[in-house]
Amino acid sequence: MDVPTVDKRPIDDVLTRQGEWTKPCTLMTMSTTAKIEDDIVAVPVNQGDLDQVSNAEFYNPHAVLGAHLAEGKHADQTTIRVLRPLAKQVTILTQAGEYQAHHEYNGVFMAVVPSVKTEQGYSVPDYRVKVAYENGPEITEDDSYRYLPTIGEMDTYLFGEGRHERLWEALGAHVKRYDDPMGGADGTPGQQVTGVAFAVWAPSAHAVRVIGNFNSWDGRRHAMRALGSSGVWEIFIPGIGAGEVYKYQILNANYEWVEKADPMERSHEVPPATGSIVVDSEHAWHDDAWMTRRAVTDPHDGPIAIYELNASSWRKDVNDYRELADKLVPYIEKMGFTHVEFMPLAQHPFAGSWGYQVTGYYAVDSRLGSPDDFKYLIDKLHEAGIGVIMDWVPAHFPKDAFALGRFDGTPLYEDPDPTRGEHPDWGTYVFNFGRREVRNFLVANACFWLDEYHIDALRVDAVSSMLYLDYSREAGQWHPNIYGGRENLEAIDFLKEANATAYKNNPGIMMIAEESTAYPGITSPTDAGGIGFGLKWNMGWMHDTLSYLHESPINRKWHHNEITFSMVYAYSERYVLPLSHDEVVYGKGSLFGKMPGDDWQKYAGVRALFGYQWAHPGKNLTFMGNELAQWGEWNHDASIDWDCLNWQEHQGVQRLVADLNKLYKETPAIWSQDFTPDGFQWLTSDDADHNTLSFLRIGSKGEQCVVVVNFSGDAWQDYQVPLPQGGRWTEVLTTDDLKYGGSGISNGSFEANAGEYHSRPASAKITVPAFAAVFLKRQD
Repeated sequence: MDVPTVDKRPIDDVLTRQGEWTKPCTLMTMSTTAKIEDDIVAVPVNQGDLDQVSNAEFYNPHAVLGAHLAEGKHADQTTIRVLRPLAKQVTILTQAGEYQAHHEYNGVFMAVVPSVKTEQGYSVPDYRVKVAYENGPEITEDDSYRYLPTIGEMDTYLFGEGRHERLWEALGAHVKRYDDPMGGADGTPGQQVTGVAFAVWAPSAHAVRVIGNFNSWDGRRHAMRALGSSGVWEIFIPGIGAGEVYKYQILNANYEWVEKADPMERSHEVPPATGSIVVDSEHAWHDDAWMTRRAVTDPHDGPIAIYELNASSWRKDVNDYRELADKLVPYIEKMGFTHVEFMPLAQHPFAGSWGYQVTGYYAVDSRLGSPDDFKYLIDKLHEAGIGVIMDWVPAHFPKDAFALGRFDGTPLYEDPDPTRGEHPDWGTYVFNFGRREVRNFLVANACFWLDEYHIDALRVDAVSSMLYLDYSREAGQWHPNIYGGRENLEAIDFLKEANATAYKNNPGIMMIAEESTAYPGITSPTDAGGIGFGLKWNMGWMHDTLSYLHESPINRKWHHNEITFSMVYAYSERYVLPLSHDEVVYGKGSLFGKMPGDDWQKYAGVRALFGYQWAHPGKNLTFMGNELAQWGEWNHDASIDWDCLNWQEHQGVQRLVADLNKLYKETPAIWSQDFTPDGFQWLTSDDADHNTLSFLRIGSKGEQCVVVVNFSGDAWQDYQVPLPQGGRWTEVLTTDDLKYGGSGISNGSFEANAGEYHSRPASAKITVPAFAAVFLKRQD
């Protein structure tokens, strides 16, 4: 339980401005239970400050409003000022009695009440405010201006230094509960005070207010105070709680009142509404076993087969995250994937951006439910032994007026340099990676998802756009860095910090880069000069493989280098092999549609691709719908084509992917040495005339698996395959199996013939089906 934070400071600590004081107000107030015998003198207030406070435009309203102890011989008196515009009558309630407040100026009411006698002297009393409005009921309520700041000096110091790794616990909106002698916010005895602490960074703002239904969207009632030079504004509003919709009303650097969503919001109204929502999570996690195992496991070295999906369009009959859990978890278990990867689920205003234009970096997409609903989904995946990856987009953000852009009237989150602050391709702002607070906002955001939501990995989008100053820019549209180069040094430092901090604070997680250039050291440790990612998408493999398969089989012999080139650089980074959403949308066609030939050849081509991908060094990723060999490309406005499973050919491809995942996880030879040359050897890489490859995968304990892939339209009989040793070999999987929709060619078990062939000590003649991959293991 939080400790009480009632503001009981002496007047010298809370009045921060000197100047012309209003004439002291000497008056008597009537009490039903107490009487002050001496003259009553109100603590004076500067008239200019009083005027600004009454209009909620003062940078430190707590210095005027609330309870303030008088000085010297009048220390037994406390002046209480409250702002209640349009009130007919205001009464201050303390434990000593009731005191009528007198209207002082423009909605400000003032009363002088007895101070509380203590061993050390006097302190201000706890109080409540009873308000009567014309033609309205009498209301008893608590007062925001009797509370100390809910964000500490260490918080603002760390934030200013860019080192607050749990920033989400300091900024934003947080439900808090306090014990209080007078009871609840309305004075109910025996209850705790419940309220919400708000804190927001807006260093160039002249004033900041909180607005919501709780104050009829009138910010005068809840003006925030600036905390020194930190740029942070703060207020505690008692009597409200989870579920409240709110915004910040900011008098910005241009002296314009603007309304903004909270940059640290935990939840958001369903678009197009733009309000933030107070969250008080009640979810009880049930994934302790998963999290304990995660903390002591290095996932990079294990089997990783990722199912990428768009949560909103995987099934359009799913209404929320809980329904998604009920349908997705059994499907992933059936298919055997080790991980799911969600396209961005941080709050975004435009569904057509697929989540890649984020406005609420700390809020889960409200279209499918609440934060606790999303936690339920992750919990269920973890209970089933399935890891969760989420796309993260720190490269840029949209210009929507209610969000981060020009937040306090200045380029606050965005880079102020016009050659660096906007992305020409996407019409978005680019973060100011050189500003400590902005970098802190993003680094802490990575930790937030990994910690608060138990996300197991972040796939960082558009890393290439962050690495280079000239990304998508012509000559004259960018400026070199201080060394004359094209590298974005501030963004590179940010990526290093984000990766290092995420791995330090969350053992067992992964940071994955979507990066399409040959920038060196993406997956090298930061202490070795690298960027510090754990894995990187192999965009070159994806492009070359799909380009090769797009060719008719008769022409593939002329493009054989495209299918083998990936092994030239396979160990330059720690790679994921993606067949992602980017390749099956916007006219690019589905995997099925990319394959040449008739329908049978297209299905077979998809099956051969999956077999080749799962056997190739690197971790595996495929996008939803690929596993069905669906006819059409992905459309985010519709479900994937589940109806295609009414046809056996599509059922066969789906069954193959499930069996490949099973074989993959059971075969350490295919995954335990993905990132070292010790795990792969070519058997034949130069058989362009047959469009055929053969290679050996080797596990960390010497396990072996031979893979032969025929990308031609002909089956090769008596095809001689070099083998690493003699003895009896067995075909453990062929993508040409009848149950997958193939022709049914099978090699079963066979003896290898001793004798050197292609520098190997043994070989065997087998039949390699057309458009097929076969997996062979030696019987011990």
